[in-house]
Amino acid sequence: MTQKAKPCGKLLAAAAAAMPLTGCISLAAPDKPIEINLNVKIEQEVLVRLQRDVEQIIRQNPQDFPQPTQPGNQP
Repeated sequence: MTQKAKPCGKLLAAAAAAMPLTGCISLAAPDKPIEINLNVKIEQEVLVRLQRDVEQIIRQNPQDFPQPTQPGNQP
């Protein structure tokens, strides 16, 4: 019986030690609304769309946008 009493005693001691901590924990709604800043994602999406549009315009009008020739790629 003493063997069972020791673990129970440890449990009671741990519970008694944790009692002062119960006053430190509180749940409350925030005073201000939560703000999530998504400007980075929106900016990246706009840049990707602009890049795709520019690439499409260059493909459709190659005469207006001549590509520079590289030294190793001359025919």
